[in-house]
Amino acid sequence: MAKKAKKATKKAAPKKAVKKVAKKAAKKAVKKTAKKAAKKRTANAAFMRPVSPSATLAAVVGDKPLPRTEVTKKLWAYIKKNGLQDQKNRRMINADATLKAVFGGKSSVNMFEMTKLVGKHLK
Repeated sequence: MAKKAKKATKKAAPKKAVKKVAKKAAKKAVKKTAKKAAKKRTANAAFMRPVSPSATLAAVVGDKPLPRTEVTKKLWAYIKKNGLQDQKNRRMINADATLKAVFGGKSSVNMFEMTKLVGKHLK
């Protein structure tokens, strides 16, 4: 009976050590995430600098200087308001007469190409 008791204690000892190591690792992980959460993310100054839209883009977003982020928001608001996003392939934007001038005469562009084409109309 004494031999069984010794075997049982030998098996139990490594499990306790593993639990202690796991607890320490968990505490370190919590500390790291707390440090990351404490840092406040700052906006990139290049995105926040106002840019002037061209006359063709001003028909969609307005003629006042806006940051690039606001230009994109207003452009998407216009697209959604007028239902210009393709129903089958949501990445494609079907241009109306106003956007066709902004897109360089193209009747349909994808989202990524749209940002490239709009960038040409910003100063």
